Amino acid sequence: MNATQNIAVTFYQNLGKLFYAMAAADKVVRKSEYDSLRKIVKSEWLDVDDIEDEFGADAAFQIEIVFDWLDYKEELNAEECFKQFEDFFNENKSRFTDKMKQLVWDTCNTIAGAFSGKNKSELMMLGRLKLLLEK
Repeated sequence: MNATQNIAVTFYQNLGKLFYAMAAADKVVRKSEYDSLRKIVKSEWLDVDDIEDEFGADAAFQIEIVFDWLDYKEELNAEECFKQFEDFFNENKSRFTDKMKQLVWDTCNTIAGAFSGKNKSELMMLGRLKLLLEK
C-alpha cells in the first residue's frame, strides 16, 4: 500500500471512530444508528474518492469496519473515540475541506437522529464537533 492509500485508510478509520462515538454517546449503539451509518456510507462516502484499501475494497468501507469492531469489542468508549478523532483532525486539517466537513457533520447528525431524535449526550457531542470543525 502506498502512502496516499495509507493516509486515506487512516482517514476513514478515524471517521469510523467519530461515527461510533456519536452512536455510542448515550452508551447504547442501536440498530437504527448502525443502519443509518451503512446507508450514508453507501450513498455518500463511497463517492468521495477512488482509493482502495489493501484488499482492493473502497477505502470508505473502513468506516463501517472500524465502527463494527468498536461496537463488538466495546473497549473504547465514546469519549475516547471522539478524542482520537479530534487528535487526527488537528493533525490533518488539510484533508478536511469545507465539503468534507459538511459531510462529516451531516453523517453525525443523521446518526444522532436515527433513534427517536437526539438526546442530551448526542447534542453535547454534536456541539463539540461543530466547534472542532469550525476551527
